[in-house]
Amino acid sequence: MPLFLHLLRSETAANTARRQAALAGLRRYQQAPRAAPPPPRPAVATAGRARLLEGGDGPGRPVLLVPSVINPPDVLDLSPSRSLVRFLDARGHRPLLLDWGGPTAGERTLSLADHVERFLVPLMDELGEAVPLVGYCLGGTMATAAAALRPVRGLALVASPWRFAGYPAATLAALEDFWQAAAPAADALGLLPMELLQAAFWQLDPARTIAKYEALPQADDAALAAFVRLEDWANDGPPLPFATARELFDDLYGTDATGRGRWRVGGRRIDPDGITAPILDIASTTDRIVPAAAALGLGRRIELALGHVGMMVGGRAEPALWTPLERWLSALG
Repeated sequence: MPLFLHLLRSETAANTARRQAALAGLRRYQQAPRAAPPPPRPAVATAGRARLLEGGDGPGRPVLLVPSVINPPDVLDLSPSRSLVRFLDARGHRPLLLDWGGPTAGERTLSLADHVERFLVPLMDELGEAVPLVGYCLGGTMATAAAALRPVRGLALVASPWRFAGYPAATLAALEDFWQAAAPAADALGLLPMELLQAAFWQLDPARTIAKYEALPQADDAALAAFVRLEDWANDGPPLPFATARELFDDLYGTDATGRGRWRVGGRRIDPDGITAPILDIASTTDRIVPAAAALGLGRRIELALGHVGMMVGGRAEPALWTPLERWLSALG
């Protein structure tokens, strides 16, 4: 909360009316009723703290959905009407949703690459067959590494960064400043709290962060409920182990280890050019979190004009993203 209020003061310094509207929206968000959570999906495989959650009811071929490690996996299964998992299930696929779990005691040295080696790849091996991977955000970065290490039937990337040098210079500078300020505390704690990480991403588009709260006092009940579900997801999530955060900020944002071919997972250098399976690369020209220039740039390309989260759960997600993704998966045979 203090970090949000600091951002609010800065963004509305010249307009107290905007500040009051945003504070009213914040109060409405805080006081809004929350729906009971759905029953948990059963796990079909585990690897350490990571689980593969069953998302299908039929005999369809499995599709492994890989979310980012930064937020919970719920964004791919947010509600009955906003769920890529349910959409794929209804069209004859068997979606399996990866839940990375939260860090356990003693995991401060667990890197981003270790997540791929110790969790994602073993879960793929548990399935006993090559399956398509669908990675969202940083999950796509990790799915790319996994597809370079194991056979897959296809690799679909949604708003997934790989060429971090494609970020605007101002964004990279802001993230470097954030990490320089946060690293000592994260090192002392052994982890990077979600609250600090969320503040870093707020800074990438502060105007939009405040504007959505400004508009909330006028939202109807349905819009409020959808806002609450999404914001609760965005503000939730376990901390990152210190080594994961360090690798993300120093090696990926800092030196573009992936884009320069220097990222190693399981002792192997990850070369996406060696992936022989079909690749679908979906990027957005209006995404501030993962700009289109940071995408992998291999395989079939689809460009959207939707926000980073809106492309997955917004009102246009089904025609713009889910449908072409599902058709591509079906074409894999």
